[in-house]
Amino acid sequence: TGAKVAIESVGGVDAAKRVRAGEHFDVVILASNVIDQLVSEGRALAGSRVDLVRSGVAIAVRAGAPLPEIGSEDAVRNAVRHARSVSYSTGPSGDYLAKLFERWGIAAEIASRIVKPAPGIPVGKLVAEGSVELGFQQLSELMFLPGIDVVGPLPPAIQHVTTFSGGVCATTSRADEARLLLAYLGAPRTAEVKRRNGMDPA
Repeated sequence: TGAKVAIESVGGVDAAKRVRAGEHFDVVILASNVIDQLVSEGRALAGSRVDLVRSGVAIAVRAGAPLPEIGSEDAVRNAVRHARSVSYSTGPSGDYLAKLFERWGIAAEIASRIVKPAPGIPVGKLVAEGSVELGFQQLSELMFLPGIDVVGPLPPAIQHVTTFSGGVCATTSRADEARLLLAYLGAPRTAEVKRRNGMDPA
């Protein structure tokens, strides 16, 4: 369309907070359930949600560290129990993992070893620094970070896939252009670049 897009990338928690505070944005991209919440709160326009990508969770260790066995649910649970420190994001994957550790009955056992990153700080950065031994986050957030090795995705039995969607913000004065942007981001021609970045088209 010729329209220029200025992109600001922040943690999901901060992004939602800023939209709720009435800060001016044309488009916001977040987990689909958060977009739905923003629509229900009148912060995003009804009917504007466009599902963009599906993103699964992967595990990373510091570059050169031994790779734990993660081929099954039991193997992942064993890796978590024996890790000196574990970190997961503040977003939807982190919420899921906290509940998974509770379901496994190990939440209290490992509570003192959980390192929670500040919003917007990638888990992989903590892993690369050596302050975290085992890091969990979306593959797309880990795969290009220096100083870490991606062990692999969670096995299918415990994989958690988050759909990320875009919505048109209620503060926009350019709703038509915002909808065109979301239509482009959700179009089939963007599928390959999404896969190259560790995600699947929604």
